[in-house]
Amino acid sequence: MFPERFSNLPAYAFPRLRALLDTHPAGGPVQHMTIGEPKHAFPDWVGDVLAQSVAEFGRYPPNNGTDELRAAIRDWIKQRYGVTVDAETDIMPLNGTREGLYNAAMALCPETKRGKQPVILTPNPFYQVYAVAAASVGAEAVFVPATAETGHLPDYESLPAEVLDRTTLAYICSPANPQGAVASRDYWERLIALAEKHDFRILADECYSEIYRNEAPTGALQVARDMGADPERVVIFHSLSKRSNLPGLRSGFVAGGPECISRMQQLRNYSGAPLPLPIQRVSEKVWADEAHVIENRALYQEKFALADRILGNVPGYQSPEAGFFLWLPVNDGEEAALKLWTETGVRVLPGAYLSRDMAAGNPGKQYIRVALVAPATETEDGLTRLRDCLYD
Repeated sequence: MFPERFSNLPAYAFPRLRALLDTHPAGGPVQHMTIGEPKHAFPDWVGDVLAQSVAEFGRYPPNNGTDELRAAIRDWIKQRYGVTVDAETDIMPLNGTREGLYNAAMALCPETKRGKQPVILTPNPFYQVYAVAAASVGAEAVFVPATAETGHLPDYESLPAEVLDRTTLAYICSPANPQGAVASRDYWERLIALAEKHDFRILADECYSEIYRNEAPTGALQVARDMGADPERVVIFHSLSKRSNLPGLRSGFVAGGPECISRMQQLRNYSGAPLPLPIQRVSEKVWADEAHVIENRALYQEKFALADRILGNVPGYQSPEAGFFLWLPVNDGEEAALKLWTETGVRVLPGAYLSRDMAAGNPGKQYIRVALVAPATETEDGLTRLRDCLYD
């Protein structure tokens, strides 16, 4: 009476964490460093824009987004990446990027490739929607380690030709969640060339692109355009959740070739939910403003410096290039998370909850993920307690 294709999904990370920790009392003042929910202030004018457009909750929103929102996104892509896209055909606003990352597989993955079961590639560890998307379309999910040995990005070039020839989609997150690694221009060029050779599409999850230390991360779409790749080869996903501290707005976008976007729009015509108009009005203004993004980035840079000072002497510590997570080495992630909770009250996420078991083991087992989303004083306190508990 129920589908079997989801039967092998592990418990989701946060219910799994609650099962691990919540039967034990906290060992100190509770400090949440688990979920990537930004705690910085969003722009103070957001409420005014929402209030001015609140009457539009009484209208059905356009499926493909307002002209104004698509234009604002087009202008942001041009300003950020130097790439000109068509606001009519190459962009679709999203109810948060999770919607788009899931539905891209539904809309773009064929039932077979070369007469065989299609493959969807995903890094390991990874954002869990990638695996569910693969299961939903009956594809074989191939998990590729993204470890210190590979620069915390998946080495898709190392896969056998038989796998690559069946590959239809390859998810890649840059800056990476959870490790904070950034794909270089060379990495993108090699991946795009691989996709051109074996005829698959790249789904580039770039949600953390605006939180970085020194240089703005290179974008997949700009490299694809510079290379003259097939316009349908790369599809990018962005969000206001991290860039603008608006996770509850559930607003992002997908951009790519017109055929990819058309197919995603058609799927939404039947099964999706476009953003309510007041949310679109807020999004129009937020994409057009960079001042708050610069201020937000400076707050994270302050916390990167705190982490380097507090944890810099920890063996194996790597300061993230971007994003707002630390990926810290431990003997066992679950044991470390439980010890930290019961002795200090600090909550972190075991790395294995973001990874899948493989023949060589679980690549996240000996890590914990720590979110640097709280204000600096709280972050400093949490990191200090973490260091004293786990590393001294």
